[in-house]
Amino acid sequence: MGGDRESSLGEPIYHVENVDYSYPGGLSALRDLRFSIQANERVAVLGANASGKSTLLHLLNGLHFPSRGRVRAFGVPLTEESVETLPFSRQFRRQVGFLFQNSDAQLFCTTVEEELAFGPLQLRLSADAVRQRLEETLQLFEIGHLRDRSPQSLSGGEKKKVALASVFICGPQVILLDEPSAGLDPRTQQWLVAFLDLLHRSGVTLVIASHDLGFVTETTERALVLSEEHRLLFDGAVPDALGNLDLLLSANLIRAHAHRPDPLAPLRLHIHETWHDHDSPTEKPGQGSLSEKP
Repeated sequence: MGGDRESSLGEPIYHVENVDYSYPGGLSALRDLRFSIQANERVAVLGANASGKSTLLHLLNGLHFPSRGRVRAFGVPLTEESVETLPFSRQFRRQVGFLFQNSDAQLFCTTVEEELAFGPLQLRLSADAVRQRLEETLQLFEIGHLRDRSPQSLSGGEKKKVALASVFICGPQVILLDEPSAGLDPRTQQWLVAFLDLLHRSGVTLVIASHDLGFVTETTERALVLSEEHRLLFDGAVPDALGNLDLLLSANLIRAHAHRPDPLAPLRLHIHETWHDHDSPTEKPGQGSLSEKP
């Protein structure tokens, strides 16, 4: 399916060609992945824990490199050499932002203001440009009151906002987000959904790794579903993925429903009939001795 997208829409931002990745020691994390991502797409990378979602984002961010196959970004192969060589290295880091799952892994400066200024300074923007971006970002994210605070002293939701602000301030064309909704309270999650929509409408490409099916329904349009064997099970529209129970069960993204055949049914226990409330239309579980189901 990735090949069809490339031929119909032109040069993709990312093209992943027959990619395998194994960690040192030979532990396989990804197997034979093939897909493309076009500009301004909103893509969810779905899969159970340890399916390879984070590893795939690291490959797209040039933090890991394939054991086999190739990842191209903006038409250039992502290799250890290319991401360290000017001018591509600076262009790539300006174009692609990464939001880590754990905000503490991303925040390291003494104050929030220093945290936000760090990226633009690394991009060698002028002092005036950095100050302007800083003030606009503090206002947009509604975190001006945090500017002198230590990032490590913030709440989980505040840390997530600051981490995303530190990515946004660099003006990337692509943002890779690893489990961005994890640990957020409902109000902060609602803010994040609205902000990601704003980013998309402004032309930013979003790639979101998650196993939160409700969140990806609100924030993405296309799903890449990884199996627990680290292969690509599905590449298509999010509603088609989430409406396919067999796919979701296969990827271990949902539990089996009660209406499905239960292979353990003969071994199930039930509450003895003498403890049932026969005068009530509903049973009251958890009130008596158990006996084997006949």
